[in-house]
Amino acid sequence: MARTLACLFALLILCSFSARAQGLGDKLELYGGYSYIHIDNSPSFGTSGWDLAGEYKFADWIGGVIDIDGNYSSGNALHTVLFGLQVSWPARVSPFGHVLIGVAHGDSGPFTDNSFAAAIGGGLDARLVPHVYWRIFEGDYLSTHAFGVHQNNARISTGIVIHF
Repeated sequence: MARTLACLFALLILCSFSARAQGLGDKLELYGGYSYIHIDNSPSFGTSGWDLAGEYKFADWIGGVIDIDGNYSSGNALHTVLFGLQVSWPARVSPFGHVLIGVAHGDSGPFTDNSFAAAIGGGLDARLVPHVYWRIFEGDYLSTHAFGVHQNNARISTGIVIHF
């Protein structure tokens, strides 16, 4: 699963360079950073990991997003692949909100399960230098249904956003 996600991210980067060369500048954004998910389970627990995302902007304020993440904690793992729309306010400090749907893959020792996943949330990006932003905060309500149990998870992340 991790190898597949890495290949998807590499393909996203290659496409962004191609789009930049074709004059689509500042229509693509790539994000990579740290992720923390509080898993609402019995018992509940926290996981740490990574979050990668890419956005193609249809206009300055709206775009399509793919978000891929992996979070791990002592024998447990949760990976999600989510797609959806993101609305943002283009500025030096840019708030955004998104609605995403997709799949979750849970791995708990010898047991694995796939389920529907949905996230709703938003955050705040701040420009550091031209084309480079710091995602100060992203927070999401992440709903999954792994192992036959509905979970209401909280996901937060921070990292770097590059505009192409």
